[in-house]
Amino acid sequence: MVHQQRSRARLSPSGDTEDIVALLAPRLAHFAGVARTEHVTRAAQEMNVPQSTLSRALVRLEQDLGVDLFARHGRTVSLTPAGRTFLASVERALAEIERAAEEVRADADPATGKVAFGFLHTMGAETVPGLLHAFRADHPRVRFSLVQNYGEAMLERLRAGELDLCLTSPVPDAPDLVARRLDEQKLRLVVPADHRLAARRRVRLAEAADEMFVTLEPGYGLRRITDALCQEAGFRPRVAFEGEEAETLRGLVAAGLGVALLPPPAVPRPGVAELTVTAPRAVREIGVAWLAGRPDTPPVAAFKKFLLSRRGRLLPD
Repeated sequence: MVHQQRSRARLSPSGDTEDIVALLAPRLAHFAGVARTEHVTRAAQEMNVPQSTLSRALVRLEQDLGVDLFARHGRTVSLTPAGRTFLASVERALAEIERAAEEVRADADPATGKVAFGFLHTMGAETVPGLLHAFRADHPRVRFSLVQNYGEAMLERLRAGELDLCLTSPVPDAPDLVARRLDEQKLRLVVPADHRLAARRRVRLAEAADEMFVTLEPGYGLRRITDALCQEAGFRPRVAFEGEEAETLRGLVAAGLGVALLPPPAVPRPGVAELTVTAPRAVREIGVAWLAGRPDTPPVAAFKKFLLSRRGRLLPD
């Protein structure tokens, strides 16, 4: 009784739930095995543990809970009403643990595992499909969970463990991340088809200093690059519209609502002219990033190696 009273105090509602879980978890499988066989000796043989170890585990479990889970009948046992209630939840918990273990083993399988891969919206139409097609030539059954987002959002998902790898720009420089530059992409000044500069093939960015710009929202990597290039050209862009996706900006340009600095489109867009910027050098670096210190599963390691092998030829010609 002294043990029960102390155990009840330890597992009282005011106690630490994490401590309770840590205390009970190792004994749940033992409890379920004995409940299934209703025989301690037989359960010990099936689970390949010493009978004395199993008996002590059951006693500690009852002491920790402060209730009797079994009625003893010599060498056999039977569940009490409290034991039957507890068993139903324990079996669900063990089944969920088994399901989770099977899932993570499947995700780590070298041949059929899963890679959680993030990339910029502007790389979704052509670059990423081409990369996946090339990778799966040698890894046909590897599965992918694909996430399109802007750079900072993807880096946060890396840190949260929701992504294994991401293609982003600018290439991040943070102590908790590892990043490798893979390629660079030229940016063009996109103007309406009837714009005064539309007949030109090349332009200095300073020639657009008096224009209204349409840009991505603050926080997007391409917005930071646009602001930096305009500053280097000697002006601060006047922003008419802010958006979340490059092709939407192209539509705004086609509608005559401003000009934009954008990467090349996957498919030419009518209603706009795309001009090469000669000064300053208008490019954005594309890199792959992952969380420092986190072990790779075999499929993640294989895809990382593949991406690094594409250094300098990541983007379509």
